[in-house]
Amino acid sequence: MTDETTGGYPAARLRLLQDDTAAGPARRAALARLTDDWLAALLDRAATEAAVSGIALVAVGGYGRGELSPRSDLDLLLLHNGSADTGAVAKLADHLWYPVWDLGLELDHSVRTPAEARKAARDDLKVQLGLLDARHLGGDPGLTAALRTAAYADWRESAPKRLPELHELCQERAERQGELQFLLEPDLKEAKGGLRDATALRAVAASWLADAPRGGLEDARTRLLDTRDALHLVTGRASDRLSLQEQAQVADALGEPDADALLRRTYEAARTVSYAADVTWREVSRILRARSVRPTLRGLLSGRTAGRGERSPLADGVVELDGEAVLARSARPEHDPVLVLRAAAAAAQAGLPLATHAIRRCATAAAAAPLPEPWPAEAREQLITLLGAGAPTVPVWESLEAEGIVTRLLPEWERVRCRPQRNPVHTWTVDRHLVETAVRASALTRRVHRPDLLLIAALLHDIGKGLPGDHSAAGEPLARDIAARLGFEPRDTAVIGTLVRHHLLLIETATRRDLDDPATVGAVADAVGNAGTLELLHALTEADALATGPAAWSAWRGGLVADLAKRVAARLAGEAEPDTGGTDEPTAEQERLAVEAGRTGGPVLALHTRAEAPAEDGAQEPVGVELLIAVPDQPGVLPAAAGVLALHRLTVRAADLRTLDPIGNGPVLLLTWRVAAEYGSLPDAGRLRADLVRALDGSLDIPARLAERERAYARRARATLAPPPRVTVAPGTSRTATVIEVRAQDAHGLLHRIGRALEGAGVWVRSAHVSTLGANAVDTVYVTRQDGTPLAETEARQLAETVQAALL
Repeated sequence: MTDETTGGYPAARLRLLQDDTAAGPARRAALARLTDDWLAALLDRAATEAAVSGIALVAVGGYGRGELSPRSDLDLLLLHNGSADTGAVAKLADHLWYPVWDLGLELDHSVRTPAEARKAARDDLKVQLGLLDARHLGGDPGLTAALRTAAYADWRESAPKRLPELHELCQERAERQGELQFLLEPDLKEAKGGLRDATALRAVAASWLADAPRGGLEDARTRLLDTRDALHLVTGRASDRLSLQEQAQVADALGEPDADALLRRTYEAARTVSYAADVTWREVSRILRARSVRPTLRGLLSGRTAGRGERSPLADGVVELDGEAVLARSARPEHDPVLVLRAAAAAAQAGLPLATHAIRRCATAAAAAPLPEPWPAEAREQLITLLGAGAPTVPVWESLEAEGIVTRLLPEWERVRCRPQRNPVHTWTVDRHLVETAVRASALTRRVHRPDLLLIAALLHDIGKGLPGDHSAAGEPLARDIAARLGFEPRDTAVIGTLVRHHLLLIETATRRDLDDPATVGAVADAVGNAGTLELLHALTEADALATGPAAWSAWRGGLVADLAKRVAARLAGEAEPDTGGTDEPTAEQERLAVEAGRTGGPVLALHTRAEAPAEDGAQEPVGVELLIAVPDQPGVLPAAAGVLALHRLTVRAADLRTLDPIGNGPVLLLTWRVAAEYGSLPDAGRLRADLVRALDGSLDIPARLAERERAYARRARATLAPPPRVTVAPGTSRTATVIEVRAQDAHGLLHRIGRALEGAGVWVRSAHVSTLGANAVDTVYVTRQDGTPLAETEARQLAETVQAALL
């Protein structure tokens, strides 16, 4: 490629991209101008050589908007009036496209007459949207101007038909890509709230039918574009996905302190775009619905026009109009500070969106006349009503948040707003998770005596995230202060504080502690204090887990929490612990297996495939597999069994180990596993038993087989940035054993390595409780010396260090 074809463009482009003083819109515009000049020169030279006239080179799409990111493709349309020979036009096009390809730039190109371009637009919505951003680069400007004029006229004429099609495309893309504001690795362009949606809003505005809320929209779009620019420069490729391994570098390039700050700013931008899109599409639907209704003679005589329905009262100062909750004509938000909460509660209860103009009127009034502190009783009741409305709460809350009302009512909300959660178990950002927890809690309000306390605790349970230290401990004083400001009595604020402080207590204890140990139940009872708080905590635990994500709750976990709650309730009532059907007594099948193992002196297995019980919302839990193993107590049972499962590609989701002596011939270990096949079908129980026998007698070298498997897996697996494992001693949780907690990335043979380390340390595993949440394993093991006594503090610490070293 010669200097004649490049014109020094590559060197100038490289200098511009390497210039740290040029960034953002200025760099995109400069890059577009530089590219414009180069392509215009190419066109002039090519047109002269091919002796072609009546042509124009047009930029469309993002390039047409003059927003050229470092690795963006060039969307080009070569227009010709049809007078030139088609061969000459094709030769001219080759002289344009090949220099672009030679530089390694991505190119989306077409050659058309104006009539052909308009026909292509009628047949393809994406082509029509691209023409709305058409910009002249070279050749005959009249051709470009005429096409632009025709494209806009065609768009406005076809908008009633095309806008629903565009909306459907946006919805399909959102379902496929997810919501940008909640994704740990978002696609900045395709996800909901991304650059595609911002472009769609421009198209809606160009139709003259409706327009998006403009507040902050352009800044949000600029922020997304800046982030994509930095991503292009960091990766050196045309990528729109903000991957985890690149976030720190992108943050540094944008001057953000860390990757979390980058994600938060990105989420804020996406939330602005997403909210604008929701409001705009709602308005488009209303307008198109009104256009489809023919005015009746009665309507004309009464003065009512199509699309302007009757006002139906919803609450004092709030009415329904055209499918939205709006303020009544007599409403005076400047004299009624509770009106915004009343309107929000009424909208959510009716399942309606809250009109944007109503929110903005209330926001202006609230800024001038905020709620007194403590809040009046009506304000508190309206907030509780809003939180208790179920799923319709979410869009109403998002509207309030978009207009700044939530942080005005609850200043502490600003810390959790758009805050990312890097644990993959979590589906939502912190603020959305809190709202989702309230939604889940609203379905449980019939189970508790104080639903108001449950809903407020659900909204505030993670309010301490973002502060140093344990977020539960940090959140308790914040929750107490907020509850007092809302007007709750001191006794109620104390309950809310306790719920926030201990919102993880039941789930962590039930899945990681031995419920047969009296110290376990006693510790929970001491923390909770009374039956009323326990009732609320049980419901909050379920709501929190359901709102976290599918990996955080199941019928099995729910059963464990219910078992613990019953035991604690009995302790608080001064009664003997109830027969809960939990782990205190073996089931008939467990007893049978233990007897058989004691009689034969070898392992006995049972493998069951079953669907979990339906969840409370009616959804069926995934099919689960339960594996029961009974084997006479002997060294190495836990690592052997775990190793065999790993060899057969069974992922352990939960496990429980206990000791029985069913016929008095000596202890039998009973292992209850919840497993899933990594891929393929489940292994045969007979093969599992045969391998377990070989593992126990030493003829099957499990460590060598697992090492071989890990080497093979490492060659195929994508590297993950997982934190190192952490093994700690949980002091004071048992009077009869030492409790070791292991937190690590779930991996092949993890439980086998833990078991081997414990066996090598010469301790006796009294019981074990394994829990896997997404990619994170949390395993709790109760160990003693061989004489059955707990380990000394120094011994316990050394054991934890030994296990941790085995996992590194």
